[in-house]
Amino acid sequence: MTLAEQHIDTWGWPAAAVFGTPGQGDFVLVCEHASDFIPPYADGLGLSPEAKRSHAAWDIGALDLAKRLSARLNSPLIAGQISRLVYDCNRPLEAHDCIPTRSEIYNVPGNAEISDDCRRDRFEQIHNPFHETVSQVIKAARPNVILATIHSFTPVYNGFPRVTEIGYLSHSDDRMAKACLSQEHKRGRMKAALDEPYSATDGVTYSLQKHGEAHGLLNVMIEVRNDLINTAHKAQAVGDHLAATLIAAKKEVLE
Repeated sequence: MTLAEQHIDTWGWPAAAVFGTPGQGDFVLVCEHASDFIPPYADGLGLSPEAKRSHAAWDIGALDLAKRLSARLNSPLIAGQISRLVYDCNRPLEAHDCIPTRSEIYNVPGNAEISDDCRRDRFEQIHNPFHETVSQVIKAARPNVILATIHSFTPVYNGFPRVTEIGYLSHSDDRMAKACLSQEHKRGRMKAALDEPYSATDGVTYSLQKHGEAHGLLNVMIEVRNDLINTAHKAQAVGDHLAATLIAAKKEVLE
């Protein structure tokens, strides 16, 4: 039985999939918001078809990007298999938005007024197996592996366009984020920034803290504007760019 097959529960769907071979490469890649899948048990959360396909349900392009990085870096990838609107695996149970009642411009009727038992059930059946899989892959990794989480963001938010193309985020250990930004400035190909369009104060660095800093691993969260990766071809091109950035940043930090 593979890691991806170990946690099929009453939701009828595994919480995580593993791509690549654990134990290989210098990185472990994580893509928490890789899927827009809502299990039938959740009855569509009362969402419109438009909302189900939107960035509110998943990080558009992030899975294609992460899979390209996994191939280029010869490193394993753990990808979420259930929409963050059912449970956001980049949030602890105590976070107010781990099961959002509204995301960007969309209300989520199926999450309104759910019971504490229901919240706990989603946490135990989605969050826990996802993070157990991440932990297992990290345990199988080489010493001093680097954790990189892969996300995407919208070009326009609340009516304001976002100029940044790639953001490098950290929780409290910013060595890899700063090294990645340094490499971007040297190459000058993309508009990159530190802690954009979010930062640790927005509660988005949960996985970095849980699996990276808690175990003394170098880590970085990567946010890419989703219009740059919304086709497989675009995602592959940005993946090639980011692979080179991560390799150079790793060398910069460790020298």
